[in-house]
Amino acid sequence: MEKYGKIGLGGEAMPAINEIMAKRDQILSTAAQYKFFNVRLFGSVLRGEEKTESDIDFLVECGEDCSLFDLISLKYDLEEILGRKIDVVTPDSVHWTLKDKILQEARPI
Repeated sequence: MEKYGKIGLGGEAMPAINEIMAKRDQILSTAAQYKFFNVRLFGSVLRGEEKTESDIDFLVECGEDCSLFDLISLKYDLEEILGRKIDVVTPDSVHWTLKDKILQEARPI
């Protein structure tokens, strides 16, 4: 398997959104293991503008005891599940110049 970018049965690139929805339960349970919830998708994959090198952008919320280590661990686990580069951010970690746009665009998986 390629490190990033799944290939469908016919050899064509499988859109990431299809892969996300197929693995939705696994993604949500992995996030919950680290006490993250309200897992949302934003960015090029959500807009249908992804390229083969595009990463998948997730916005998550966490309880009081989540750490940066938990966020990084979630990122690596999701990369393993989806076989693509992943970015995971929280509303508090998003730069203020992008925050409103991301919060408006983000959709639950």
